[in-house]
Amino acid sequence: MAKCDVCGKSVSFGIKVSHSHRRSNRTFKPNIQKVKAIINGTPKHMFACTRCLRSGKIQRAI
Repeated sequence: MAKCDVCGKSVSFGIKVSHSHRRSNRTFKPNIQKVKAIINGTPKHMFACTRCLRSGKIQRAI
């Protein structure tokens, strides 16, 4: 579910490195919000990352 419907941003994976340089796997999750947006002239619920919301790629329905 952690996927933006606009840009497709989803979970990415990396490595957590401690101070003693021990390495373990970790995940980076995008900040996904459930918003009501206008799509093709009709309001619909969708999931969008905050980057898309802030840049104005989505017209919010009120």
